[in-house]
Amino acid sequence: MKHKYAPYLFIAPAFILLIMFSLVPIVISLVISFTDMNLAGLADYSRINFIGSENYTNIINDPVFLTSIKNTLYYAIIGVPLVLMLSMALAIFINMGNNRYFSLMRLVFYSPSITNIVAVAIVWNFIFNPNQSIGLLNQLLGYVGVGPIGWLTDPNISKLSLIVLAVWKGIGINMLIFSAALQNIPDTIYEAADLDGANKWQQIRHITIPQLKFSTFFVLVTTIIGWLQFFEEPFIMTEGGPLNSTMSVSLFIYRNGFQLNRFGYAAAGSLLLFVVIIGATIVQMRIQNRSKEQ
Repeated sequence: MKHKYAPYLFIAPAFILLIMFSLVPIVISLVISFTDMNLAGLADYSRINFIGSENYTNIINDPVFLTSIKNTLYYAIIGVPLVLMLSMALAIFINMGNNRYFSLMRLVFYSPSITNIVAVAIVWNFIFNPNQSIGLLNQLLGYVGVGPIGWLTDPNISKLSLIVLAVWKGIGINMLIFSAALQNIPDTIYEAADLDGANKWQQIRHITIPQLKFSTFFVLVTTIIGWLQFFEEPFIMTEGGPLNSTMSVSLFIYRNGFQLNRFGYAAAGSLLLFVVIIGATIVQMRIQNRSKEQ
């Protein structure tokens, strides 16, 4: 009997932190979204007025917010499959080698994930610089008579430029997750496949990839959430421009909350983003559960 509550005691610290830093902020944000709260309201709560659903009505009719939704979906639709496929492919091919070179490659591909975003931005701003005498990409294209291209200044190209940067930065951590999962696949399965005459590609297709299904599901969920919260790259590289062509929902929320001093409006946007993320996660969980039952 005395050990009955022991499990609850062990999970209590994590549960308390979850309530304090996740659930409570969500509830506070929900309350703020129904007000006109700003910096003056922070200093004097009497200046905060309840305005009902006005923030939500305005935000769903805000053309900049609608543009940010389209941009975020564009980022996710292109970026998520690229990160998933490239990180899995790198993990599989690096896992095939046993010498120090492959260990070094694992470190090389992981390093962008832990590199400071400001340092990354300096390098990639040099690469994407539209000036053909400065920008690396435009210099290389100039040798074949192409360019210069406005990688970060052309509204039709700037989103793709940010996707390239984000994919380069994001594949490392997911590669490590797949690499860890690959270590748990028994060697006996591959030995049996060798005896049956299966080549490397057939082993990857029929053994490795199916054995990675749980890791794939985890990476897929976390990657989708990450791309729906896409913020650092457009904030550092383009500030949402040109002409809001790279504006993401998270950057829209930041701009309205911390630059335009519209906390209630930003809170409404954050709640809408929260609902989308929860909905996307639930859909993926149900798909995963159905695949288990089949």
